[in-house]
Amino acid sequence: MTENQITTETRGCIVCGKQYQMLVVRDVQGKFIGAKVMSVGGRTVTGEERPLVACESHSEESVDATVQRVFHAEDEKEE
Repeated sequence: MTENQITTETRGCIVCGKQYQMLVVRDVQGKFIGAKVMSVGGRTVTGEERPLVACESHSEESVDATVQRVFHAEDEKEE
């Protein structure tokens, strides 16, 4: 049986850039499985295929709009 890979990574808030420590889990092929924010004041951003973090103080709408702008603007241009 193969083990998942767990790493500690520093990630910036998707909205403002504040730094947070995360535990990131990937399968043997390197595909992202999940993450947990270890720093106070941060939360994971769900629904993405990459480890993302946001400050707890940012609204869900603000986080969603930023994710859309940063990661999905290219998808819309290609279509």
